[in-house]
Amino acid sequence: MEPKIIDQLRAIAGKRVLTSPEELTVYAYDSTWVEHRPDVVVSPLNTQEVSAILKLADEARVPVVPRGAGSGLAGGSVPVEGGIVLNLALMNQIKCIDPVDMVAVVEPGVITATLQEAVEQLGLFYPPDPASMKHCTLGGNVAMNAGGPRGLKYGVTRDYVLGLEVVIPGGEVLHIGGRAIKKATGYPLTQLFVGSEGTLGVFTEITFKLIPKPQARGALLAVFPRLEDAAASVTKILNSGIMPATIEIMDKITLRTVEEYLKIGLPQDVEAVILVECDGNAEAVAQEVEAIVKLCQANGAREVKRARNAAERDELWKARQSVSPSLSRLKPNKLGEDITVPRSQIVTMVKQIQEIAQRNNVFIALFGHISDGNLHPNIVCDRRDKEEMKRVQQAAKEIFEAAIALKGTLSGEHGIGFLKKEFLPLDLSPQVIELQRRVKAAFDPHNILNPNKIFPTGTLGQIFY
Repeated sequence: MEPKIIDQLRAIAGKRVLTSPEELTVYAYDSTWVEHRPDVVVSPLNTQEVSAILKLADEARVPVVPRGAGSGLAGGSVPVEGGIVLNLALMNQIKCIDPVDMVAVVEPGVITATLQEAVEQLGLFYPPDPASMKHCTLGGNVAMNAGGPRGLKYGVTRDYVLGLEVVIPGGEVLHIGGRAIKKATGYPLTQLFVGSEGTLGVFTEITFKLIPKPQARGALLAVFPRLEDAAASVTKILNSGIMPATIEIMDKITLRTVEEYLKIGLPQDVEAVILVECDGNAEAVAQEVEAIVKLCQANGAREVKRARNAAERDELWKARQSVSPSLSRLKPNKLGEDITVPRSQIVTMVKQIQEIAQRNNVFIALFGHISDGNLHPNIVCDRRDKEEMKRVQQAAKEIFEAAIALKGTLSGEHGIGFLKKEFLPLDLSPQVIELQRRVKAAFDPHNILNPNKIFPTGTLGQIFY
């Protein structure tokens, strides 16, 4: 990058411009194996600085990659083309929590759990709960349309974004949406930006819808010798009129891995466990948990553990929350995927993933949000082993093909980013991909915002090995 651009950036952000190799390395990666150092990191404090930076970058044709906490699982915040990393972590103020309008207005660097804790103190609730919520940022959640276990009952990030302040290339500041719950004026541009993965604009202020906080929570863990019975139990629960907040599944490979890590007595001779949580009125929650226990028992569950208090509920969740660290003990890398299939195809998809693992001689642990068909097959691997990585690439391709064949999709919540972009044509037609490219060009004609993401470029081999 030309020294004069660095000087111009320092004129905007002063000492919040980083250029040393050590500093740049910190911003070279996310939660995947993708790694590339930027030329410079800039940490703006307000909308005016973001606008000035994007104006400068657009004029100089310098790539800009917005970044929150770097917790993404698709390589979306990695500066694969170099340029400027726009670190939004310092824009971390909760500007307003309005209990009458039931909205929160925040800057993009606010940690998701921080907002959740703040609104719950006022008897309100912000439901989206990605696994990284204790360190991921709300700006990143909006960019990726983050989900989480509570997506079954409450939906995902998109369902809570009412308004955005967005800076687009050239420095123009847009105000779209607002505080109104209902709005039918023109194209829903607010929703266009949600899930755009930092390729259309940079969020500088977000208005979220809030809802009343549930009075109570209850949880249970059901152990199933047969996977088919676990999946059938989910259908029976939902068909009974009960809408749990969460239904999570862990397969036998995941159970074995987590048990080796935690040693908490997880069963090793079954095909699956499901973790169910209900929330709402205290009396209704107790009734729903009791009904779900009976449904699971009647549908093949060998054992059902019920949480009697908050501590026991947290203990039930411990296994699910320990999946990722347990996998990291096996090999240094993993490809964490999140295909989604219709609920009726979950058992078929799980069996095909098991066959894919065996056929390609790779280790795949499977868990996820079984109630909405969002499964997380994690392929554990070592990138230093080129032959293994060829098998990983083939296994990933076969998983995506299987999901699409079952009328599913490539991603439920992680996005496409860099890791999945070469697989996009499996899911979308050439016409649809071209229309999406045109949308990108309308907001970013010089392609400076997060380039080389989402759209295929013919570089599959470079991604895997």
